[in-house]
Amino acid sequence: MAYHVLDEAEKCLECKNPSCRKGCPINTPIPTVIKLLKENKLDEAGKILFENNPLTTICSLVCNHEKQCEGNCVLGRKGSPVHFSAIESYISSAYAPKIKNEKSENNGSKIAIVGSGPAGLTIAIVLARYGYQVTIFEGRDRIGGVLRYGIPEFRLPKKVIDDLQYRHLELNGIKIRPNIRIGDAIGVDDLFRDGYKAIFLGTGAWKPRALHIKGETLGHVHFAINYLNNPSVYKLGENVVIIGAGNAAMDVARTAIRNGSRHVTCFSLEQKVAASDYEFRYATLEGVKFRYNLKPVEIVDDGVIFRQVTEYEDGTLEEVEGSDKFYPCDSVIIAISQKPRNSIASKTEGLEATKNGLMVIDEFGHTGRDGIFAAGDVVHGARTVVEAVAHSKMVAESMHRYVQELTGK
Repeated sequence: MAYHVLDEAEKCLECKNPSCRKGCPINTPIPTVIKLLKENKLDEAGKILFENNPLTTICSLVCNHEKQCEGNCVLGRKGSPVHFSAIESYISSAYAPKIKNEKSENNGSKIAIVGSGPAGLTIAIVLARYGYQVTIFEGRDRIGGVLRYGIPEFRLPKKVIDDLQYRHLELNGIKIRPNIRIGDAIGVDDLFRDGYKAIFLGTGAWKPRALHIKGETLGHVHFAINYLNNPSVYKLGENVVIIGAGNAAMDVARTAIRNGSRHVTCFSLEQKVAASDYEFRYATLEGVKFRYNLKPVEIVDDGVIFRQVTEYEDGTLEEVEGSDKFYPCDSVIIAISQKPRNSIASKTEGLEATKNGLMVIDEFGHTGRDGIFAAGDVVHGARTVVEAVAHSKMVAESMHRYVQELTGK
């Protein structure tokens, strides 16, 4: 591993205007990090990575590098780009155990974080660095949100999330209240009553998008986000149809194969998959099949009826009447994204949500109620981890400014 990483580092041209950095949603100082690694300054490189991105160990594993840093590397235009994903993973995992108690002096103000997905974790860590007393309220028994319950173990080992909890939450004095949903027994008003100066809402997007076709309620039909939550409790059978071809569909397909399904097919409405090329290639390598330009029109007890779709050059789609065809299967998994459940917005005065359940905020993360901020999937819908981190860093600074003005400090 180390030799491979060092070989990759030696390839870096240390560009004066690095395209790789511009392609990174969180603006990671990639050439600087690589330069420090080549100078045997591993700890300095690691410190820069974590200061820029608290979730660097996670992003190094799950980012869409081919469209971000690596996809913008100038070397990739005529050959192979510098694989910064491997470099970042090596540096961050090697440096992480060296992180010690970095708890800042208490500034006297309390912050409530609702949800412990990528957005909530980022906000908590950034504000803890400023000395805030931070408490995370998590609806499940473990922290991580989509990181733990939406990304398969083979892509993101749970031990990476557990290590982040210890290194960045526990060592920084961040408190965690598991198994509690704000909006049920405790509401936003209760948090303000108990002295929290600001509240962050990062409850994610956990409501599956439905197809709204006949047969969707049948017993062998499941939603991707529910399946990925706990695959071992599902008995899918040998032949599985997955409706959708994005990254979540790839995760479902590869997980189903690992859990014993022999024939797994993803159906795409278009003549291509929405997933990243890497994920598509891995899925293909592992035996997943793909069918294109097919639209589901009805689910029945032993399969799905699909209709052929004509795709024109301008991207428009037209159903081909009379082309319906039955595809047999044991189970069906619908993987066409998800949206927020919107339970807090509907129960809290001053909060506004769109018809799709997305929280309405301004450019700085402010909701319609003073002291309440939001970011991540609950605002933008299902996006990438690094996009959530990047937006949440900005919102954390906005929250810091708000509390400073509120307290006069």
